[in-house]
Amino acid sequence: MLEIKQIHSGYGNFQVLFGVDIKIEKGEIVAMIGPNGAGKSTVLRTIFGFLKPIKGSITFQGKDITNFNPIDVLKDGISYVLQRHSIFPTMTIKENLEMGGFLINDEEEVNRKIQALSEMFPFFKERYNQPTSKLSGGQRRMVEIARGLMLDPKLLMLDEPTLGLAPKIQKLIFNKIHEINKEHGLSFLIVEQNARLVLEHSHRAYVLENGKTIMEGSGKEMLHDPRVVKAYLGGGEKS
Repeated sequence: MLEIKQIHSGYGNFQVLFGVDIKIEKGEIVAMIGPNGAGKSTVLRTIFGFLKPIKGSITFQGKDITNFNPIDVLKDGISYVLQRHSIFPTMTIKENLEMGGFLINDEEEVNRKIQALSEMFPFFKERYNQPTSKLSGGQRRMVEIARGLMLDPKLLMLDEPTLGLAPKIQKLIFNKIHEINKEHGLSFLIVEQNARLVLEHSHRAYVLENGKTIMEGSGKEMLHDPRVVKAYLGGGEKS
C-alpha cells in the first residue's frame, strides 16, 4: 500500500532523515519506534506533504506521491493525526468532526459519517454539543482519531497517540486502534514512545536511529529482540 524508499528530508538546511525505507501492506498496523530526535515525526510530515524530500520516493497504492501537497495526500486516502494540540477546544465534538470532513460538499454525507463514528465511539452520542475542552485527555484523543476517519482514509498515521495519557487510557486507545483495524481493515502507521504497547498491537515495526531505518521485524519479534529490549523496553522482558 505504502512504500518509502531512501527518503532524505528535513527542515530548511537542517537535514533529519538520511535514508528511510518503510513498507506498509493493506490492513497492517505498522509501528515506528526509536529515540527522541530519530526522525520519526519527520517521516510522517514528509509522507503527508508538509515537508518535501531532498531525495527518495514515496509511493501510495501504486502512485508516486513524493511531491504531493497535504490536500492531495488527503484526497488520495492518507489521514494524519498530529502529536497533540490538534483539537479545536472551543468547538463541540460534532464541530470538530465536521472540520475533519471539510472536503465533503454534501452535508447529509457528513452527517452520515458522524453518525457512523458515533457508533464506533459511543460516548460521542451524549456529548455531541459539548466543547471538547470539557473532555478528558483520552476522550479528546478519541475525537482526534475520529476526525481523521471522516474522509474514509485507507491509511491513518498517528503521531504519539498516547502522549500524556495515563497507562490505563493508553491501553484503551490501542484497543480502539486494534478494533478499527480488525473490523474495518484500516491500515495504520504509528509513531509511539511506549514501545512495548505499540509493538504488542503491531503487525510489523521499524526502528529509526539518526534518521535511518536500522531494524525491521514483526511486532512479536521486536518484543523479544535483545537489542530492542535493552534500548526501548526497560532492559529486560516482562511477563
